[in-house]
Amino acid sequence: MIMTTSLVLCCAVCVQRDMRERKMDLDNRATHGLHTVKEEDVEGDIENDAKGILNSYNGAYSTEPLLVKRRNTTSQTAIVGANISLIESLDYEIAENELFKQDRRSRKKVQIFQYILLKWAFALLIGLFTGLVGFLNNIAVENISGFKLLLTNKLMRKQQYYKAFAAFAGCNMVLAAAAAALCAFIAPAAAGSGIPEVKAYLNGIDAHSILAPGTLFVKIFASILGVSAGFVVGKEGPMVHTGACIASLLGQGGSRKYHLTWTWLRYFKNDRQRRDLITCGAAAGVAAAFRAPVGGVLFALEEAASWWRSALLWRTFFTTAVVAIVLRAFMEFCATGKCGLFGKGGLIMYDVSSEKVQYSGPDVLAVILLGIIGGIFGSLYNYLVDKVLRTYSIINEKSAAFKISLVIAIALLTSCCSYGLPWFGRCIPCPTHITVSCPNTDESGNYKSFQCPPGYYNDIASLFLSTNDDAIRNLFSASTKKEFRISTLFLFFSAVYCLGIVTYGIAIPSGLFIPVILAGACYGRLVGRLFRSISNLDTGLFALLGAASFLGGTMRMTVSLCVILLELTNDLLLLPLVMLVLLISKTVADNFNKGVYDQIVKLKGLPYMEAHAEPYMRHLVARDVVSSPLVTFLGIEKVGNILHALRTTGHNGFPVIDEPPFSDAPELCGLVLRSHLLVLLKGKNFSRERIPAGQEILRRFAVFDLAKAGSGKGVKLEDLDIEEEEMEMYADLHPITNASPHTVVETMSLAKAAILFRQIGLRHMCVVPISQGRPPIVGILTRHDFMPEHILGLYPHIKPHK
Repeated sequence: MIMTTSLVLCCAVCVQRDMRERKMDLDNRATHGLHTVKEEDVEGDIENDAKGILNSYNGAYSTEPLLVKRRNTTSQTAIVGANISLIESLDYEIAENELFKQDRRSRKKVQIFQYILLKWAFALLIGLFTGLVGFLNNIAVENISGFKLLLTNKLMRKQQYYKAFAAFAGCNMVLAAAAAALCAFIAPAAAGSGIPEVKAYLNGIDAHSILAPGTLFVKIFASILGVSAGFVVGKEGPMVHTGACIASLLGQGGSRKYHLTWTWLRYFKNDRQRRDLITCGAAAGVAAAFRAPVGGVLFALEEAASWWRSALLWRTFFTTAVVAIVLRAFMEFCATGKCGLFGKGGLIMYDVSSEKVQYSGPDVLAVILLGIIGGIFGSLYNYLVDKVLRTYSIINEKSAAFKISLVIAIALLTSCCSYGLPWFGRCIPCPTHITVSCPNTDESGNYKSFQCPPGYYNDIASLFLSTNDDAIRNLFSASTKKEFRISTLFLFFSAVYCLGIVTYGIAIPSGLFIPVILAGACYGRLVGRLFRSISNLDTGLFALLGAASFLGGTMRMTVSLCVILLELTNDLLLLPLVMLVLLISKTVADNFNKGVYDQIVKLKGLPYMEAHAEPYMRHLVARDVVSSPLVTFLGIEKVGNILHALRTTGHNGFPVIDEPPFSDAPELCGLVLRSHLLVLLKGKNFSRERIPAGQEILRRFAVFDLAKAGSGKGVKLEDLDIEEEEMEMYADLHPITNASPHTVVETMSLAKAAILFRQIGLRHMCVVPISQGRPPIVGILTRHDFMPEHILGLYPHIKPHK
């Protein structure tokens, strides 16, 4: 039975291949004026053959033959931030046309030196600006949050509890509404973490608003307002997006609008150079958020970038080193007390190095338990975040008013939890052996009095009525085994876990790192209390291991998270346990679902190319998924034909074919891009006869004219003014045609083609025939042709592996 089913499936696929070949041959013959037959006759003959083969078996495939779809119907839109946006692929491949070759030949040594110098100068500027933004972000959050908490504590000490709640909740709601308004009206793409969008961009997916200057502006200020509003969110994810936006802005390659047209900037007017700069920006964002320069490099390598090379490693490391120096310099300045409530600070955010690390067999068992718990809680967290995002997308689609209302509602819920839950706590006498004040009178500290009399503190308020960074610092604090009761840790974990889920997805910049670290530190400290009788590890170290396990269970990163946590806490002795807990939590969680960022990328509809091919792709070849109709141009094409193709299709690449008398037989000349055709038509370098343009076009155009415009402000179809007389004239496409496009033979395994497509970073892959006597090109593979939605739509009987 299995052999019969396999044979039927193979026969069906072969019949469909034959059908596509004959129909594509028909299309190409019609395009080039060759002899054609009726398409209905071809389809009828092949479909009758297919029915005869399929009906000769009584298996599952005999009643419902595989569908044949010639067009790719996958979506060209995706959710960017909180809005739906058009997307397109990026051209990471350099178009090696005649103009490009002439520019390469004319380059001098001084220009090459300028190019290398400028690459490192841009890396320096990205580090400087990202470090500055990260520092200002920290100052603003600490001062705004500190003012709000000091006002609340002041009213609490006067026993004006209702006024204290009104002030606390009112500040949070005003800050939240301001952040939501910025995202709703100015830059919807700034909502959310931004890491999925940056990851998609580095994979080759572009949307106009992902890295726009408006997005950068809103990301910075809305992130400050959102974190200051007391939401269970972090600024780490938004800082990655901010660093990428800064890199994109610097890497525009000049601007004609603002008269920044220096010759040496033109080398950066392509997607490949911008990709490298944005990779540096993403790494710089992590370095600025966590003050972890090495962790930033590893984050870009492990999670963000899809393409990597050693030269980029050096530049990325240099960028993050600059960020670390900038942060260090500004924090030394703040140590003098000139930064308001920011106070003293250093590159180590949560220093736990003072505690000795000695562990034995029971400690390792506890760490293994933490890893299992982190994997289970992390996979559940990802599942619930996915459900919440689907629900919020319905609300966010309605209008800006709904977005802002949802943000205000979540702000009110968070304020009620932060202010209301401490009332369930009891007053605990202050420890006698501590050197800090108890209860604390400022905005930070481990001992908040809340409603307690002098000499007592409320442990629940110490966690809730603090900034997120201070709450993490309290949980990581060493030599404080009984500072937080077990019931307090359980209550805070439950609240943070749920609030982190319902907060992510609202229309504000929101990072996932801080909620995950908070929740993980809670149950880590809880496990430390439970294992206190048999464990030698401090409860603060258990909190760190719990945070690592939850991060591994949600993010599914290992190396970068390990280094980031070590740089955060300054405790290298804990390295073996952190590695163990990350490996266990990731392994457990991988059995349930994907990492949170991978899930969000898929949920947003971004056509992300994975590093590996799906198993079912091994049973298909390249020609099985190419879409039609295939639109081709002759080497010297009529202007009217070009304009018609541009108006009636949305294709961004067109094969160029030479035919006699310009070649002995029809042959593939190369691939021409839509943007280059628009530039050529706008320049009106036409001729009345079908003859080559010669050197004239090389004198009229430069490679800079074909370079990608910054912020998408290139030549558009509406900008063309082609007269009726010019429609019958000819344009020579050879000088702007990429004469060395990447091609694969039609019988290449689809799995191999997908891996090649992703590793090289292509936008178009030409599929050529295996035999002679046929049109020189079978079709073009794009990113969307490798998507499961397209492939499984063509072959619905193929079952994808879970």
